[in-house]
Amino acid sequence: MQKDFLKYQAQTTPHPLAMTVSHANGSYIYDTNGKAYLDFVAGVSANCLGHSHPKVINAIKEQLDKYMHVMVYGEYIQKSAVELSKLIAKHLPEPLESTYLVNSGTEAIEGSIKLARRFTGRSEIIAAKNAYHGNTMGSLSLMDFEERKQPFLPLIPDVRHITFNCQWCLQKITEKTAAVVLETIQGGSGFIEPINDYLKLVQKRCNDLGALLILDEIQPGIGRTGKLFGFEHYNCKPDIVVTGKGLGGGLPIGAFSASKEMMDCLSENPKLGHITTFGGNPVIASAALATLKEITESSLMMEVLEKENLFREHLQHKHIKEIRGRGLMLALITESEDITNEVILRCQEAGLILFWLLFEPKAIRITPPLTISNQEIIKGCKIITSILDSI
Repeated sequence: MQKDFLKYQAQTTPHPLAMTVSHANGSYIYDTNGKAYLDFVAGVSANCLGHSHPKVINAIKEQLDKYMHVMVYGEYIQKSAVELSKLIAKHLPEPLESTYLVNSGTEAIEGSIKLARRFTGRSEIIAAKNAYHGNTMGSLSLMDFEERKQPFLPLIPDVRHITFNCQWCLQKITEKTAAVVLETIQGGSGFIEPINDYLKLVQKRCNDLGALLILDEIQPGIGRTGKLFGFEHYNCKPDIVVTGKGLGGGLPIGAFSASKEMMDCLSENPKLGHITTFGGNPVIASAALATLKEITESSLMMEVLEKENLFREHLQHKHIKEIRGRGLMLALITESEDITNEVILRCQEAGLILFWLLFEPKAIRITPPLTISNQEIIKGCKIITSILDSI
């Protein structure tokens, strides 16, 4: 199968990890040789309830017995999509009561950019340096990494960049600005948190100048930081919230939420301002609804910060220079890129899944399922530290 995988399935890198997956359950993935791997990555922050969570599986099966895809987004009333949108609104601050369900986080970013330009009548978009919002053309346009952008130019125009956490840079937000798009916690650059009321200051600057604040919660959202949305830690209220990854409980989804007044702009002048065939798919919406209910009705979010402390306690090592992030969105910063690569690759051999971050070569990603147990955390940390001891 590996030969066919490399020949017929398009690759993203020259050297994929190429584990052949048999099945997955809870905090573990199993290969076709029967080897178990403790998962500290959770599908890159997507499997917030772990693998094959029974409530998610049951919701999917119940919906499958009724119907799957029936009509493009927004035409027919489908219970799971309506209930999911209503539950998202319940947990967002007013007036963010309207949610557009799409297929991925990057599509949600695309939709939010279109919405901001349509609502404000302006074209300029401001994003942060070292940001990552996805890889479609609009999302890629928000990136300032020219090496990654160059082969695909020209991208969308009127995008400017500021430095995350730089208050002076906020002067670049003007009356020409349609929106400022920021990750609540910068992911690819090493899980960088906002400091010194940065997001609150961005919000005020946007409000003063009639620009919109779009917060990308694709990775920090859905309980990963100990609150349902990461921005709840930082005393700010965005105009548009983008979610994805963990919302689907393991199925592909994205969403952007705004006020009803704002979202109505996509339904006229022109009609079908954004349209998607499979957005709000009832099977995926059912999985997302079950996921969101479990996270908001259980003690999982309360346990996240306790689990963070456990990671920090058991990952004290001379080769770990810093642990960045919040909750179960953590990045170990080692002394060098070589150490990081060796730890990630040797941990997989030892039965522990870790991964890299996009722009910080010294970072080791730790984003396990929120359902991971204390015993599993300690077990995985021992594998990491034992390998670091041998370096």
